[in-house]
Amino acid sequence: MYGAGARPATAYNTRVNFNNFFKGLARVTKTFTLEIGPLRATGVPAVLVGVAGVVLAAGTVKTLADHSERLPETLREARALAQTLRPEPPQLRS
Repeated sequence: MYGAGARPATAYNTRVNFNNFFKGLARVTKTFTLEIGPLRATGVPAVLVGVAGVVLAAGTVKTLADHSERLPETLREARALAQTLRPEPPQLRS
């Protein structure tokens, strides 16, 4: 690829100090804090909860986009189900 005796570019010969990289990453993850109602998470669990939320939102959006033609019918059925499950409001005696 580089010819006989040629060396690759010097950008590929730099060494990465992974100890410093992971120490910096650990320092950054300690600062993450997530509070949602009674749920509190700090550090790596907060990062995991945040990533899970993003993945869940992306899946929801993809599902809604794929089945958008059925959405009005589904909403009508959900409304009818909610009205069926709701107890009758008390009526005033006249």
